Amino acid sequence: MTTAEHRDARAVLTWLPAVVMTVVTVVDLTAGPGVGFLPLVSLGPAFSGLIGTWRRTAVTGAVALLLCLGLGAYDGLFDTRRGYTALASVAGVTAAGVTAAVMRGRREAELAGVRDVAEVAQRVLLRPVPRSAGPIRVAVSYTSAAAEARIGGDLYEVVASPYGVRVIVGDVQGKGLAAVETAALVLGSFREAAHEEPDLVALAARLERSVARELHGEKFVTAVLAEIHADEERVVLVDCGHPPPLLVRGDGAVEFPAPPAYALPLGLGVHGGEPPEPYEVRFAPGEQLLLYTDGVTEARDAAGCFYPLQERADLLKDPDAQAALEALREDVVRHAGGPSHDDAAMLLLRYQRG
Repeated sequence: MTTAEHRDARAVLTWLPAVVMTVVTVVDLTAGPGVGFLPLVSLGPAFSGLIGTWRRTAVTGAVALLLCLGLGAYDGLFDTRRGYTALASVAGVTAAGVTAAVMRGRREAELAGVRDVAEVAQRVLLRPVPRSAGPIRVAVSYTSAAAEARIGGDLYEVVASPYGVRVIVGDVQGKGLAAVETAALVLGSFREAAHEEPDLVALAARLERSVARELHGEKFVTAVLAEIHADEERVVLVDCGHPPPLLVRGDGAVEFPAPPAYALPLGLGVHGGEPPEPYEVRFAPGEQLLLYTDGVTEARDAAGCFYPLQERADLLKDPDAQAALEALREDVVRHAGGPSHDDAAMLLLRYQRG
């Protein structure tokens, strides 16, 4: 359900108690007591308890009791047990609604606290990346599958190291707080190793050891590492089971430079397999390199079709790198008809001319 749909549903539920009690009153007055609609006044506090506070539910219940008293007296129902039964029904439903509203309020307060803590943790984990590194301009977009909590398991980082600008974009198996913990492990190792390891293969091996030591082969992280040498107009890539980056040439041509052979994701080295092989790609002024997670390319429309990233690369033409990436993110959301069911991270590297 989209945010707009959620607001519409909440608005309907907000007005539903008043509408129900009004309908019951009108029907009772026009049809007479023989129809037996009076106990349905209790639907007012019942619906109010679904989303309202306990005070609002209590007020709705009081109004329902007054209506029940008035209509019961008008219909002469208090000469029999029917009127008192209706009153008992309204009072019982009101008490249940107030109790439910109190419990729901406490749960929502606890959940809001957890989400606030998780959001702070996420901001610390995915700290702002530098917007430029020499001639390279950087833009980032992150959308979590846990939209209300704004947390997820995708990761990214940009580090200006002695060996060039080093970048990682990765995707942790799973979602939520457990995935955030794993992402923190990978990013912590990357931020340290990026300044110490002389080449990307050694850097990937160090990340593999860190992940394997903590996760024991139970989870994994797909990742692509990039090392940009702007003065030499080239980028070195290492792919660990991750989707290949998108390269937009100066003339608008689109490529997906793939590795000679895909290595296992980080954390699965205990199962054997060949180490990742580095490969170079020309990266010249006026060109763009987009690193992303599968939450982008695997976003499906109503017909089940994946997002056509190659066909939408022209959305990256905006002179402002962040605006271009935001346009692409919005297009992914439109394609999926709403927020994605998977985390989606994108990191755009743009080689500025001049």
